[in-house]
Parts: sequence; C-alpha cells; structure tokens
Amino acid sequence: MILLTRLNGSQFSLNAFLIETVEETPDTVITLVNGKRYIVRESMAEVVERVRAFLKEVRVGKVL
Repeated sequence: MILLTRLNGSQFSLNAFLIETVEETPDTVITLVNGKRYIVRESMAEVVERVRAFLKEVRVGKVL
C-alpha cells in the first residue's frame, strides 16, 4: 500500500498492485485496473517513486 493525498488534503492508502496508469493532466490521475480513478496532490514522479519503494519493500521482482 502507498500513502497518498486527495486534493482536499485527506490521506488514504492505495493498493499499488491495482494501479494501471498514472497521468498528469495537470492534476495527477491514478486509474486502477477496475476503472476507478483517484486525483491526488502528489506528482506523477512522486507516485512512481512510492510504488517503486513499496515494491522494493515487498521484494517484488525487478522494480520499474
């Protein structure tokens, strides 16, 4: 799970294994494999780095 911040400032954790795409439009939009979308304050680079750190922590194969 990675910790993220909604635009209203509330924090939530997201299952990194469910992320399909991350886009900056200019807001950062995360789309999950089930089609659900989240708009977050973090930049795309920050989200990718958090996913990398999470995958490294759980030791999942080659990290991005």
